[in-house]
Amino acid sequence: MARNAASRNLKEHKTDAKRPVRQRRADDAWQRMGLRRLRQSSKMPAVDCVAHSFREVREFLVRTPCKSLDRIVFVVGDDQGNAAVISVAWVEFRNRSTVWKFQRLEDRHGTGDIRPLGSSLLDMHDIEFTGHYYYAEPRGTTLTIAEAETISGTYSADDLDTITEVAALLPRP
Repeated sequence: MARNAASRNLKEHKTDAKRPVRQRRADDAWQRMGLRRLRQSSKMPAVDCVAHSFREVREFLVRTPCKSLDRIVFVVGDDQGNAAVISVAWVEFRNRSTVWKFQRLEDRHGTGDIRPLGSSLLDMHDIEFTGHYYYAEPRGTTLTIAEAETISGTYSADDLDTITEVAALLPRP
């Protein structure tokens, strides 16, 4: 019963969290959802998106190079011992139409991905991102891709989807 209440709490506060995250106040956004950022890596910039991608996504990027790539990985958690690791990637292209084409490919599960940063950057054992808890947000010539996985406790699929939807709104570092 408490698990359902916690899930409902994340979804109910998602809208309240979107405004502060867009205003570069990520910690306020997480707090509105009953979460807090526990750890975060430094920004990892890369110009070569191909080297950090795989499968069909890699093929797309070979034909249509990105302008730049920034990635971070961080952990959010609550007071009940639940924690999730979140990977966010900002992939910039030369124009918006390429962003939309890239998002259509990214949105299809199993087509590959931009490799998420490993949780080892946070001094944790490596977590495999499945791509099941994913959200992509286009903004201008950039597609922001967020993925999440539970590392402790019991976040539901809805919880992780909610977390990624808010994380995809994070401004590029």
